[in-house]
Amino acid sequence: MTSVRVLVGTKKGAFILTSDAARQAWHVSAPLFAGWEVYHVKGSPLDANRIYASQSGGWFGQVIQRSDDGGETWQPVGNEFAYNGETGAHQWYDGTQHPWEFTRVWHLEPSPADADTVYAGVEDAALFRSRDGGQTWQELSGLRRAKGELWQPGAGGMCLHTILLDPDNPQRIYVAISAAGAFRSDDGGQSWRPINQGLVSPWELPDPNAEVGHCVHNLAMHPSRPDVLFMQKHWDVMRSDNRGDLWHEVSGNLPSDFGFPIAVHAHEPETIYVVPIKSDSEHFPPDGRLRVYRSRSGGNEWEALTNGLPQHDCYVNVLRDAMAVDTLDACGIYFGTTGGQVYASPDGGDSWMAIAENLPKVLSVEVQVVP
Repeated sequence: MTSVRVLVGTKKGAFILTSDAARQAWHVSAPLFAGWEVYHVKGSPLDANRIYASQSGGWFGQVIQRSDDGGETWQPVGNEFAYNGETGAHQWYDGTQHPWEFTRVWHLEPSPADADTVYAGVEDAALFRSRDGGQTWQELSGLRRAKGELWQPGAGGMCLHTILLDPDNPQRIYVAISAAGAFRSDDGGQSWRPINQGLVSPWELPDPNAEVGHCVHNLAMHPSRPDVLFMQKHWDVMRSDNRGDLWHEVSGNLPSDFGFPIAVHAHEPETIYVVPIKSDSEHFPPDGRLRVYRSRSGGNEWEALTNGLPQHDCYVNVLRDAMAVDTLDACGIYFGTTGGQVYASPDGGDSWMAIAENLPKVLSVEVQVVP
């Protein structure tokens, strides 16, 4: 019987929320890795039993965990990353005299083509790939040669937070870095180029033709149309119809074009979702009303989705990796908040319910449909 797993990473552990296909009654697991920051938890699209988690803490650093039984048991993998307790960073020996250091793994992206291949985006920004289920890792160092000397951190650090893998072309990879911009590889990660033409960041970048330096918050793509990309930027919701070669704004009638997550409906490639917040200094919904906005036209025309969401005195935020969709016939939409709530809509956003409350600050939300 089909079931749904919502994988939730929080400031103090991870949780697995489960339901049947009706998505009305939910069970919340006991915390996994309790007390640790879990930046991201994501399952393989090829194997419902394979799940990865990014676990980090001040005492023991970064640990990548893997489950092969749907989250019942876990084992640490990737132990070749040496942790330096004095600097609070991991050391990656890239062939230079001094090791390069990173502090945490922000995002894990299992491959849609090979169950043992998984990518990791880290801070300071770099991209790693494992071909053996996370046991060993290789840095795709060509990315840091894409004007990496000009990258600067955003308010949350210089993190590689988004990885998109083209399901039609295994050689094509997209990443986004705060605050460097978006980048694309067409040769499996060997070489990269910035794809930021059309982005406008007058406050951060006086030069309108700057190739890097834009604060991209998230990217989204529908698997049936991998040439079409959507972006939530520091300011502006953007769209590209040519693999990121050129972007144009689709913020339209949103009450604010600042936010972090963006997601695409599982069966409607022109239906997209964002959660606007007031500004880059006031990280809460405009007017204290928690509203998800949906566009059925690929942007520009937006409608507020409020049924079941708090519409007064609500001052939470939704972080960049904290929104996801399922693949059931009536597409489910899910998001988590910095106040510890997880909301679900089993009908594409028309109505919402809280499926978990009083969790720690939610850092990420992902979904698995288990046949």
